[in-house]
Amino acid sequence: MVDEFVENMTQKFEMSMCGELKYFLVLQIVQSEKGVFISQSAYAHSLVKIFGLEDNKISRTPMSSALKLARDEAGEDVDSKLYRGMIGSLLYFTASKPDHTFNVGVCARYQAKPKVSHLNAVKRIIKYVKGTENLRIYYSKNSNENLVGYYDADWAGCADDRKSTSGGCFFLGNNLISWLSKKQNFVSLSTA
Repeated sequence: MVDEFVENMTQKFEMSMCGELKYFLVLQIVQSEKGVFISQSAYAHSLVKIFGLEDNKISRTPMSSALKLARDEAGEDVDSKLYRGMIGSLLYFTASKPDHTFNVGVCARYQAKPKVSHLNAVKRIIKYVKGTENLRIYYSKNSNENLVGYYDADWAGCADDRKSTSGGCFFLGNNLISWLSKKQNFVSLSTA
């Protein structure tokens, strides 16, 4: 069936077959008989190196559960161009790393006036990237077709405006197909 599809495509469009897909943008793809692995390990390695954190210890978690980032008006300013570059690089990294989505989103809120506390939080995320750069997402070929979603919110989690951040992930069978983290537009009045 795949061969028939490729034959039809080559008749309609000018294209050539270059072999099995191994890279797409910065995604590394490894195909096997049982499924497909997707990672960004080369990008993760270069990200750590670009921001000069290759000699630092790894972090076991992307962010402390006790840390509540806020505007930190009294804090020392940092280079906003550097901070935005770090956030942009990490946002691109979330394409294959659902465990980074919430933390990067929280840090991205402070791009207008980043402080040392925000920069330290971003550096911790990058140190976590260093420790998890070889982790991959696996998509099994032999999976059922059940669509399942999980969704939750931190109640009034933002220290600045008391708005909640929602997060969710969706599976088709065993395979993670979508994930999100988004600050809500309103203040929740209850946990229900």
